[in-house]
Amino acid sequence: MPKVAIVGATGYTGLELLRILAHHPQAEITCVTSRKETGKKIKEIFPFEDAFGELVFAPPEPDLVAEKAELAFLCVPHGAAAQMARALRAAGVRVIDLSADFRLKDPKTYESWYKLAHQAPDLLSEAVYGLTEIHREEIREANLIANPGCYPTASLLPLIPLLKEGLIAPEGLIIDAKSGVSGAGRSAKLRLIYCEVNEDFCAYNVAIHRHTPEIEQELSLAAQKEIVVNFTTHLVPMNRGILATIYAKAQTGDEQAFFEALRSYYASSSFVKILSPGQFPNTAHVRGTNLCLIGLKYDPRTGRLILVSAIDNLVKGASGQAVQNMNLMFGLPEETGLSKRPLFP
Repeated sequence: MPKVAIVGATGYTGLELLRILAHHPQAEITCVTSRKETGKKIKEIFPFEDAFGELVFAPPEPDLVAEKAELAFLCVPHGAAAQMARALRAAGVRVIDLSADFRLKDPKTYESWYKLAHQAPDLLSEAVYGLTEIHREEIREANLIANPGCYPTASLLPLIPLLKEGLIAPEGLIIDAKSGVSGAGRSAKLRLIYCEVNEDFCAYNVAIHRHTPEIEQELSLAAQKEIVVNFTTHLVPMNRGILATIYAKAQTGDEQAFFEALRSYYASSSFVKILSPGQFPNTAHVRGTNLCLIGLKYDPRTGRLILVSAIDNLVKGASGQAVQNMNLMFGLPEETGLSKRPLFP
């Protein structure tokens, strides 16, 4: 039974970990941290929390965390995560980082997109990119996991198998993705208050979204050549969910070939479901689950394959995938503690 800590337990990803781990038969939460709420019980801040309500928020001090846990989930901002990870790894604690600090292998790329010098570049070679279905075997042996971003998870799972099989061209990829507001985190921001978000739909960070190099890095690895994508993100007035619509130049006009390639690749992956050609997912179909649903359609007029994927940004896009990775790291079945049924409607 792994003893785990949640560092930054009052944010959305930390709270989602509490929700998921409340139903996990093997993991034991032994430490939760919060700078702001230090000394308070969880139930004082979140009265709905009964499973872990008596736990007291501790300060995010690495020595304290290391005394209580053998695995730490880092639910803190980039920059701060790298410093915490360095101290925890030195103390022998395994780490799953939900920030962006270890996702990019090139520290110069990180510095260019995040406008911050990397705080632990020496750990980048140790970090395993935690897209579970793609790097499953490396994750089993890892001590430091870079949990993927939510947009990259929704974008990479449909594309990687098709690139590996040569069924789509590596050039001209377009990813048009929409996210619920929780993807921006729990901190107060003017553009995220109710009156600003409600009854609105907008593109943001066009051509400069920080998940772009993460997507390009992993696609380039799959294709064995450098890939550049057009990646555009949108904010939707809903709490959670991501819907990604992806356009790729097809190398064959056989729609069934795309379906069979994806279905075969994910045959042993219980959280990735390939829908029949012409059937497409809704975000409501995955809300509260660790599922990724993928639909596809070949357009003979344009010669393009259209892929549509849906995930819950807080579960498969963050905390659920983190637990899936934890399960692998401790020799547990991937599905342990992870419900497959959505909160529908």
